[in-house]
Amino acid sequence: MLGDGYIYDVLREALRIAVLISAPVLLAALVTGVSIGLFQALTSIQEMTLTFVPKLVAMLSVFWASMNFMTQSLIDFFQTIIIPSIAGG
Repeated sequence: MLGDGYIYDVLREALRIAVLISAPVLLAALVTGVSIGLFQALTSIQEMTLTFVPKLVAMLSVFWASMNFMTQSLIDFFQTIIIPSIAGG
């Protein structure tokens, strides 16, 4: 039977991996949103839908570029922590 401490360690590592994987996409959305917002403030353009397309393009491109990193992080997490826990090792 797995102890409470081990389960908390696995959950903490899973949350760390989730933050690590989502960080590039969220940072791309943040940078794009702030830059578009600054552009809107400087030019007095008050269009609410202007940020959607550039933010979507930036997020998709960063997601595509970092897909290998995300996949490798998940594979490492499952191979080193989850699968040995299921197998009882």
